[in-house]
Amino acid sequence: MISALLYSKTQCQLPSIIVLISKMLLILLFINTSQAAQLSFTKKKIEQGYQFHYQWLDSNSIQQSMNFTLSNEGLFERFRYFKSYQDNYAQKSIFKGVKKKLRQNPIAHVRIRYRKNNDQFYIEVKGTNEKQVAKAYQLIAKIEEEVTAQYLAENYYQLFTDHTRNTGIKVNHVTIANDSVADLKPLKSIILDHFSMLNIRKVTNYVLGFVQSIPYSTLESRLTSSGAGFNTPLQVLWENQGDCDSKMTLTASLLRLLMPRIKMALIFVDNHAFIGINIPAKPGEVTLMNNSVRYVLAEPTGPSLLPLGTLPPESELAINQGQYTVQDFHELITE
Repeated sequence: MISALLYSKTQCQLPSIIVLISKMLLILLFINTSQAAQLSFTKKKIEQGYQFHYQWLDSNSIQQSMNFTLSNEGLFERFRYFKSYQDNYAQKSIFKGVKKKLRQNPIAHVRIRYRKNNDQFYIEVKGTNEKQVAKAYQLIAKIEEEVTAQYLAENYYQLFTDHTRNTGIKVNHVTIANDSVADLKPLKSIILDHFSMLNIRKVTNYVLGFVQSIPYSTLESRLTSSGAGFNTPLQVLWENQGDCDSKMTLTASLLRLLMPRIKMALIFVDNHAFIGINIPAKPGEVTLMNNSVRYVLAEPTGPSLLPLGTLPPESELAINQGQYTVQDFHELITE
């Protein structure tokens, strides 16, 4: 039908039709090459753990692949006890921690009573001297703050305030990314073997393409989901899926593995997250300044294959309007 249609037109109309069809083909080609495409994913149990095989198309429609083995410890033990944050359970644990510290170091000249009303825990201080009672409450508040911080850190959570000043508890993505680096070591030589020399941009874009091609799962509210739906980096690889926070954390962990000393930042906007890398920017790239460090921003979520320095329009708008929160990740943290 197409050839018949072309030959039924006059000679003067033919070029315009060809131009139109050519433009349509170019648009289709652009759409095809700008979307992440995972060609295959398999995992197979072996003696040391599991062997993974990934194939995907990069932004130039070139087929890429990776084969690597991850240990059982990294896959199943590292974050074995990581779970969604449960406020009632957390408050109970924190209350027990405060109570333990106060029994180990009693406060003189006051009487302390521990009370519970439904799911709320209270500490009541009694004494004959108002100043001593007030001082005791201040000390208890300080102890509670320390115990809370310790509890959150041990469970991979942190207090978080978003750009609208709303506060809550979120996953500590930096700590999880940092603690995942050791388990991702088998990927280091495999990725770097693709490059004759360490080129930060090329390495970053390769990692971005790999992570962008992993299927996306919807992000739950960061402040209200209590970590539900979040996958740790190796869990993203195991399940072959992750939301934007999960894929951002995997990307940060891989880049930290490959470039241990480069300064990075994790950027959070409403219902999305991406990463920043401290390298010189090229003209037109999206950047962000935080704590006197300039970052070139990158989108790890997909499905669009966006190179370093390019964000989706809605994310770029959020940056331009200051509607974001930043968490620095400047070096590999070792104990």
